[in-house]
Amino acid sequence: MQASRARLFKEYKEVQREKSADPDIQLVCDDSNIFKWTALIKGPSETPFDGGVFQLAFAVPEQYPLQPPQVRFLTKIFHPNVHFKTGEICLDILKNAWSPAWTLQSVCRAIIALMAHPEPDSPLNCDSGNLLRSGDVRGYQSMARMYTRLAASPKKG
Repeated sequence: MQASRARLFKEYKEVQREKSADPDIQLVCDDSNIFKWTALIKGPSETPFDGGVFQLAFAVPEQYPLQPPQVRFLTKIFHPNVHFKTGEICLDILKNAWSPAWTLQSVCRAIIALMAHPEPDSPLNCDSGNLLRSGDVRGYQSMARMYTRLAASPKKG
C-alpha cells in the first residue's frame, strides 16, 4: 500500500505541475482519500462530444500501479463502449492490457481517444454499437450530440 501511495503522490505532484500542459484534462484528487480521484475531460473536437465536458470517477486499488484503476463516466454519454446506466468503460488498458507505465493522466488521454474512435464490436451500450455496426453513423452522431448537449454542456446563465 505504501508503494501505491507514493506513486499516487508522485502523480498528484505531476498533475499540479502540468495543469496548463493538457487543457483537455483536469484531474483532481479527493482531499481526504488519495485513492479517489475525479477528472473533467473535454470531448474531442470533430466528434459528437465536441463542446462537452465529461466527469470521470477513479477508484484506485491499493495494488496500484500493478492493477488498473476502476474508471467510470459520471456524466451520461451515448457511446458504444460506455454502459449508459453505470458509466462503466470497456477499454483494454483498464482490463487485460494494463501496464504500470500508465498513469491516471494517460488513462484520461486513452478515454478521450476512445471517445473519438469507438469500438462498436465490443459494446457495453448495444443501441449505440448497433447504430454504428449497421452503418448508421448519422444516427449515432445525432444521439451522441443530443446527450452531449443534455448532460455534458456547461449550463448557461
